[in-house]
Amino acid sequence: MPHSSQPLRKLGFLTIGLFDPADPGAGHESTLQIIELGEQLGFDSAWLRHRHLQFGISSPIAIMAAASQRTSRIELGTAVTPMGWENPLRLAEDLATVDLLAGGRINAGLSVGEPMHYGTVKHELYPDSAELEDFSYTRLERLARLVAGQPVREFSGKQGVVEEFSNRVQPHSKGLRERLWYGAASRQSATWAGAHGFNLLSSSVVFAERDQEPVFASIQQDQIRAYREAAAASAQAQGPARVSQGLVVIPTDSATAQQREKYHRYVDERTPRTLAPQGPKGMLFAPDLIGTSDEIAEQLYAHAGFQEVDEVAFALPFSFDHEDYVQILSDIATKLGPALGWAPAATSPARADA
Repeated sequence: MPHSSQPLRKLGFLTIGLFDPADPGAGHESTLQIIELGEQLGFDSAWLRHRHLQFGISSPIAIMAAASQRTSRIELGTAVTPMGWENPLRLAEDLATVDLLAGGRINAGLSVGEPMHYGTVKHELYPDSAELEDFSYTRLERLARLVAGQPVREFSGKQGVVEEFSNRVQPHSKGLRERLWYGAASRQSATWAGAHGFNLLSSSVVFAERDQEPVFASIQQDQIRAYREAAAASAQAQGPARVSQGLVVIPTDSATAQQREKYHRYVDERTPRTLAPQGPKGMLFAPDLIGTSDEIAEQLYAHAGFQEVDEVAFALPFSFDHEDYVQILSDIATKLGPALGWAPAATSPARADA
């Protein structure tokens, strides 16, 4: 349980990137520069949100492939890829390919369930099988088997003079299966992840059980403990069970007066949704943490969810400007991280345009 005398082991960040529909290339370039900056600042990981038919990153695997060629150390992840949009076999091929290009630095965060607004897109996504598709955990279990290198079919070997076929997904990237994560928001999904050999991504959204008071931090703590209990008893464990927490933090140490005003306005607009469960499922949002790094560190040490982890991927706010992200990441790496006992990894040479 982290406390003021136990250092934070791994520090990462999560970004949705910037996106202008009239000039989407610029936002993607900004995202790549932010990842480069993260490596220069010593962050351990950078994670990308995954958005379909929205103004955001629709292909984080392609972004990770590009980032893998502009960085050398920082781990790259998705948080999360909704499996309802994916063919597990093709996704396994893409993840393994990019993991090899990155030298084994890919962390695939995943989720299950019917695609958002499925009725509006199923005629294009699955025109011949929309009513037959299985969006349960089975889809994710299939991906895990394929990533692990289990056989796809019996057929393999040479055909003709030059064609040679494999009975498992190619390329195979050893170790990738151990870096599959599940984005859980309920006790049930956290327990499933632990029992099936996935690492756990716990973010700023949770669902309360019927027997729980609607208090975000304590619910998150309960889910993490349930995950670890299931992982400890699982025969499918891939290695040490890792848990990463992802709250929105906005340190203001080096922010300008204009930036601080902008940041507080953003938090004020979002705070009402954190005061009570939202929607029919009782979704609970964590309050954004804003203030000096010392103030945020104090709040984190008092946070029951944070007390259960030794690695985090702090979420960057939506729709800020590039220079805002530079300031926030710089403060996290140079002030908040050290206040939590974290030490930066070895850095890479800086780029002039980052």
